[in-house]
Amino acid sequence: MKVLGIIPARYSSTRFPGKPLVVIDGKSMIRRVYEQALSCTSLSEVIVATDDTGIENHVISFGGKTMMTSSAHRSGTERCREVCETMRKQGTEFDVIVNIQGDEPYIHPGQIEQVIGCFITKEALIASLMKKITSAEELHNPNVVKVLAGIHGNALYFSRASVPFVRGAVTAEWLGRHDFFKHIGIYGYRPDVLDEIVKLPPSPLETAESLEQLRWLENGFDIILEETGYESVAIDSPADLLKLTNRG
Repeated sequence: MKVLGIIPARYSSTRFPGKPLVVIDGKSMIRRVYEQALSCTSLSEVIVATDDTGIENHVISFGGKTMMTSSAHRSGTERCREVCETMRKQGTEFDVIVNIQGDEPYIHPGQIEQVIGCFITKEALIASLMKKITSAEELHNPNVVKVLAGIHGNALYFSRASVPFVRGAVTAEWLGRHDFFKHIGIYGYRPDVLDEIVKLPPSPLETAESLEQLRWLENGFDIILEETGYESVAIDSPADLLKLTNRG
């Protein structure tokens, strides 16, 4: 099975401009993500998809592969689709595309392996990860996306709210009454499915929660979820760099 790992990386960011190039322990964030992805032996190739020549030149400087993409893309999903389409036109086809977040400098290769595994052992069209929530702070933080899964491992809903609601218990007791999971934002897609989902217009639930994956669910695309034990640290703002101090 041929699997392409794509790391979307744009320079412009309201909360953290130039984020991919920020230096973390002597290496840029995008280089750390790229090197972590290369450690995943199931990936046939890894490419950084960007719309910035500075990022492009930096990736080339450390020996990485990169592709320039449109600055009009609204999401990493759209950027991945452009890379996939360009390579298809060049005669290179892949069985699975993995969208690897460019703001998780220490993403564990095992997480990427888990996503790829969904396409080997299950009839997955789209796959992602979830991790058990262990603190009330995470559970009630709207920046931590929660996910509900069905008994067969398919996603039922994603929300910034603390879901499900535990009736008859104060919020401080919820973790003791039910298992809650947060969404880890790495995605795998079949190429033909990727072609389809980027054509979908924004949906009502997506607009309400500001979560792109709800568009796919609303349009009938199943998302297979695998539970992971690996923690992910996403850098959304300069203040988030402090999280890396306690990485472990």
